[in-house]
Amino acid sequence: MKKIILTALSILALVSCQSNDAYEDLNRDPKNPTKVDAAFLYNNATKSLVDQMTSTNVNTNIFRMLGQHWTETTYVDEANYDFNTRNITNAHWSEMYRDVILDLSTAKTNTEATAISPSFTQATKESRLAQIEILSVYAWANLVETFGDIPYSQSLNPGTYVLPVYDDAATIYSDLLTRLNAAIPNLTNSGFGASDPIYAGNAASWKKFGNSLKLRMGIRIVDVPAMSAKAQSAITTAVSGGVFTSNADNATLKYESAAPNTNPVWVDLVQSGRSDFVIANTLVDFMNNLDDPRRSVYFDQNLGTGIYKGGPYGENNSFSSYTHVSSIVTDPTNPASLLDYAEVNFYLADAAERSISGTPVSAPGFYTKGITASFEQWGATGLAAYLLNPKVAYATAPGTWKVKIGNQLWLAMYNRGFEAWTAWRTYDMPGFNLPAVSGLPVPTRYTYPISEQNLNKTNYTAASTAIGGDKQTTKLFWDKN
Repeated sequence: MKKIILTALSILALVSCQSNDAYEDLNRDPKNPTKVDAAFLYNNATKSLVDQMTSTNVNTNIFRMLGQHWTETTYVDEANYDFNTRNITNAHWSEMYRDVILDLSTAKTNTEATAISPSFTQATKESRLAQIEILSVYAWANLVETFGDIPYSQSLNPGTYVLPVYDDAATIYSDLLTRLNAAIPNLTNSGFGASDPIYAGNAASWKKFGNSLKLRMGIRIVDVPAMSAKAQSAITTAVSGGVFTSNADNATLKYESAAPNTNPVWVDLVQSGRSDFVIANTLVDFMNNLDDPRRSVYFDQNLGTGIYKGGPYGENNSFSSYTHVSSIVTDPTNPASLLDYAEVNFYLADAAERSISGTPVSAPGFYTKGITASFEQWGATGLAAYLLNPKVAYATAPGTWKVKIGNQLWLAMYNRGFEAWTAWRTYDMPGFNLPAVSGLPVPTRYTYPISEQNLNKTNYTAASTAIGGDKQTTKLFWDKN
């Protein structure tokens, strides 16, 4: 299926031929339909989204390095925060706009154009549109959380806007929350059903996902003074609407053992025979200090039973000298999540500490549930002793509540690089290492793609100025700590 980037990554003129309908029909190839089935587009967009957030191919996704869970061996540019040699920011921008948001937008258009019939009811149409909308909001929010201001209002209309303007990130985020509020009540039946690779159309599960995403987004912006009311409303309505209550609710894609539906980490590391990564000392040292039992499932024991040694972050590390990724992570069938129960519990603990009206009052309880959910999801043992560890127990763990929640959220987000990095950006915890070679500070955002600088220069320049400079260390509007 031909893909079209709708921003200035690739400026393509979409020329439409004006012709009489009869002649137009004669020019259509029945083997290459002009209207792709909405279910196919939706399924493709879902897998593209999960693949992009899960991949560890350094050409497309370096979030595990930004979260300092992994570091590199032979090639160390990415762990030293070189975004441009491989054009990494362009790859993420392109994938999200082209293979996720565009496909979802087209699926929406085709769903809206489908006539109501006994086999396609109004409830089915509305549920499908709601599922599309929730995934669209997820993708848009990710772009905002990655770059800041981005093309939004003009981004999907190349016939009118070849060079789209960049919209204010806070304004986009506010609109995304409004869209979520409108979509969630419309989830009344199976929607895409079997074509939905996450929940197989289960409406109750989709509502929990929508509300859990809204909770996450509310927590993201809760420290922004101008958005405090919007954030608190998002958090309270998410909780009252019903968020995840167990790992069974996780927004997870189950991969298969045969290509092309294997986990991309297996493709990147096992199928390709690569030995490009070891576990970073940032993570290993932290977990060793806590005697964290999850080490045996997060990591391989290639150095000996119970021995874990992280490679110095950003150094040109010897693959054989340091701890490797576990076989669980590199299994071709290892499922991948967009949002999970552990994450939700830490957000509920945060909301409780803020005493936000209508949210739970027990921060320690949800903190403990977050850790427990992580152990259960990974099949780790030793939970009881870990929770009694004075360095872990909520009452005795060092630091403020933000330090405690931030540290354990970062640990629980192992193998979910973007959320590990964002946990650090949100709570400024734990302390990260400077990369050994470049010594550069940890990025707080992706810089804009070079193609935007070259092809959409006027709008790029305006956006760069608006956010305080197109730098890796520019803090985004929600990053207030």
